[in-house]
Amino acid sequence: MAEAQGQAQERRLDQFNRVGFILAAVGSAIGLGNIWRFPYVAYSNGGGAFLIPYVFALITAGLPLLIMEVTIGHRFRGAAPLAFARASRKVEWISWWQIAISFVISVYYCVVIAWAMAYSVFAVGLQWGSDTEAFLLGDFLRANVDPGTIGSLVPSVLVPLVIVWALTLGILFAGVKRGLELAARVFIPTLMVLFFAIVIRGITLPGATEGLNALFRPDFSGLADPNVWVQAYAQIFFSLSVGFGIMSTFGSYLPRGSDLNNSSAIAAFSNTSFEVIAGIGVFSCLGFLATQQNIPINQVAEEGTTLAFVIFPQIINTFPGMNSLLGLLFFASLVVAGLSSHISIVETYVAGLQAKAGWSRRQSVAICGGFAAVVSLVFTTQGGLYFLDVSDYFINSFGLVMAGLAEAVAFAWFLRRLDDLRTYSNPMSDFTVGQGWKAAITFVTPPMLAVIIGTTLWTTLQQGYGGYPNLLLGIGWGVLGASLVAGLAFGAKSWAEGRLDMPEDTGTAREATT
Repeated sequence: MAEAQGQAQERRLDQFNRVGFILAAVGSAIGLGNIWRFPYVAYSNGGGAFLIPYVFALITAGLPLLIMEVTIGHRFRGAAPLAFARASRKVEWISWWQIAISFVISVYYCVVIAWAMAYSVFAVGLQWGSDTEAFLLGDFLRANVDPGTIGSLVPSVLVPLVIVWALTLGILFAGVKRGLELAARVFIPTLMVLFFAIVIRGITLPGATEGLNALFRPDFSGLADPNVWVQAYAQIFFSLSVGFGIMSTFGSYLPRGSDLNNSSAIAAFSNTSFEVIAGIGVFSCLGFLATQQNIPINQVAEEGTTLAFVIFPQIINTFPGMNSLLGLLFFASLVVAGLSSHISIVETYVAGLQAKAGWSRRQSVAICGGFAAVVSLVFTTQGGLYFLDVSDYFINSFGLVMAGLAEAVAFAWFLRRLDDLRTYSNPMSDFTVGQGWKAAITFVTPPMLAVIIGTTLWTTLQQGYGGYPNLLLGIGWGVLGASLVAGLAFGAKSWAEGRLDMPEDTGTAREATT
């Protein structure tokens, strides 16, 4: 009894307040994909017209799932595995699958942050030279081995990676209030200042108008293309951090009486607003580059690492005055955005194993974080770029979407807990969710996620991915399969015996509002 009271007191002392939760949720949602994926997806799928299916997907899938996950964590008062187990032992394996996916993402995502950190230094003096692609693949990554070959460690990647892990684990060691929330309060305003500086300078560049016209000029004929709608749902799903177990974990850190629905909505719409702002900043700069080189915008419009580490250094090279400063601002914004997301991702399995195995927080951070840091070394080798690309493709395109689909189907169709969750969250919230919210999760989200999985699977089986050999693709499928096996294995071995009773400070929804 004394131990339970002590745990309850510890939970009360180490919780988010509302602002802290919103900033942490926004920090988790705003990551590298907001900057280098959304602008290109919008440009390639109808420009300004893409905002119609995008907002529709946000309202019918992204926000409903986000509210559901936050409510699950708050209602059952635990990190994802414990919360799912308290809802039903039958679905606990889904949360462990999500945690396994988060683990995989964390061990390569940190490497991209390390690249951005290194490029923040390279920006001083434009050390990447005129041939930015050769610098990235040759001088920096030394990716001169065949895909599927590991090669040797690359010190220029290893050193910043150590710094990334030191920052991540140091913040997680500090706990929820003094670590996660404090970091969010620093990182998110810093990110906004950095990126707003880029946007303001970008829209004043010659050629910026051409870039913004290319991004926002609406092509309404694209609305008749089912793939455009699939891309909208995929972008919303990837960008809001649903399906990771993150938002369930964050929901458990909110105190009683917290406004779950409105806080989730603020986080969702803040993420969407940043994506639009990122599009303005990126495409104004791309328009400038296209004008400088006298080529069409489609010849410089790229996404992902090519945009960040090849195209943007080209832009910075031709920037009129203070180009080192622009480079520093851009890559520093990538570092901050990446760190805020990476910390959240690592927190899912740190908190999950802490809750289920009974470890202290410091033990969980040291064991889980240390193991993840060691695994991430494979991506600092000469062949690391190829392993990273394949792992990211399979775990994001299949694993994350499949786990999200399983979660939605489990709570909507099998457990039928949506009415319970709605009844719990509504009395505490400024706005209530009704039958439309339930219908969206039950009838809209599962079919759309199934379509995303089906179309991606068909394309991959027919065309492969990236021109990679079957050996490397087999590794990608293996990573995907291993995450599912890990979820099933951890779910089968329930460590929650004697730990499924709700903590004393939980309260009911009615109590929470009084």
